[in-house]
Amino acid sequence: MVVGLLVGNAFAVLSWMFLTAPIATKARLTLYYQLEKICGRQLVTLYNLANGVMFCFLAGAMITVSATAVGVWVPIEMPGLNDVYPNSAGWVVTVLVVGALIAVVAAYGYESVAKFANIASPWMVLVFLAFGIVALREFLDETHTTIRSAGDLWALASTTIWKGGDAFPGQTKFTFWHVAFFAWFCNMAMHIGMSDLSVFRFARKSWYGIATASGMYIGHFMAWLSASMLYALQLYKVQLTPDEIARLAQAGLLEKFRSHELLLTAEQIRQLIEANVLSGPPAVLPGPLAYNACGLAGVLCVIIAGWTTANPTIYRAGLAFQAIVPRSSRFVVTLLTGALATVAGMFPAIAMKLLGFVALYGLVLMPMGAVIFVDFWLMKKFGLQSNYAELSGRAFNWAAGLAWLVTLAICWGLVQFAGIQIYFVSLPGWFIAAVIYIGASLYYQKRVRPNAV
Repeated sequence: MVVGLLVGNAFAVLSWMFLTAPIATKARLTLYYQLEKICGRQLVTLYNLANGVMFCFLAGAMITVSATAVGVWVPIEMPGLNDVYPNSAGWVVTVLVVGALIAVVAAYGYESVAKFANIASPWMVLVFLAFGIVALREFLDETHTTIRSAGDLWALASTTIWKGGDAFPGQTKFTFWHVAFFAWFCNMAMHIGMSDLSVFRFARKSWYGIATASGMYIGHFMAWLSASMLYALQLYKVQLTPDEIARLAQAGLLEKFRSHELLLTAEQIRQLIEANVLSGPPAVLPGPLAYNACGLAGVLCVIIAGWTTANPTIYRAGLAFQAIVPRSSRFVVTLLTGALATVAGMFPAIAMKLLGFVALYGLVLMPMGAVIFVDFWLMKKFGLQSNYAELSGRAFNWAAGLAWLVTLAICWGLVQFAGIQIYFVSLPGWFIAAVIYIGASLYYQKRVRPNAV
């Protein structure tokens, strides 16, 4: 896991530095107006709609994360790992309040989003570090382990914290490659998909893209390691209800459980589910996990972590929807976008299945990132013209449309029929989209001439 995060986050930073930022600082356009010059008004409208909806769902997942922290203070019934729909009125109200606050900040624009992140981020880093330290301390106490060398620490990590084994029922088994590709592609829509053109257009130099390393390593790397340690600790210290303990005793597993011989690996969870001791895997609720580790500071960190991710995501989604109706008020559009994200946040299935959703939305938006890259850097090398929809006056550039839709169809086929997991199809998909766009443009630009000609 550690090596996978190091490698994957490095590729993510390089993608921002060498794919996104150079185009952003040269063109100084949002993603949506850049695409309109390439694809035409009608095609970019379809893309903006898909883009905005996907970002709303992602922001909704982050609102869900923040709401689980509020639920530590407010006595509400919170969702479980397998819940799809809202499970209580209290949960709905909590999500509404959190979502409304986040939407208002996003509606005030990029400066307010940036100021909020600048205030919150440094403090959050210290709390992420505290999560890891507290979790490690708890493991040392629970296992009566003494760390005298790096080898002792590695032994604890490999035998107790990150034991490995089969995945939970209904979940995907993650290897090094899963971790590395997910760390790289969890933000695919932003770097390879070029959504962060809208943000980096404000940067003075393209090398400012290296600043994303702070988010990847101080943010993602530390946060994900700490979160995994907290959840592993929850599994190790899991507390059953009296009814579950009685059922465990009936199954003859109580003594093993109390002595920690029965750790909650996927296989034992299956046994406990089959014995009707557990109804499903233990819930992954960021708020309670953080509260158990760091108290009030942990809860605030989870709220702000969800907030600082949802804010720019709602801002991006608002820009996507405003590009569809350019004369509309950005403030009003962003508020409405925040309302849609809040409704999505009421459904816990999005947050509980976040890994799969992130892979999906990155895949959906990835082909257009390849189109932008090829159009900006490579078209003239093939004797073609960039921004062809603008030059030809066409509302739908079929070369770009084919690159987007055919690539998605091929990737879907690879997942459905070739058995390739969704985490891995985006990389070959980018090259497929680039080749299709170049080939289709060679044909399209011969048939559809620019207005000036």
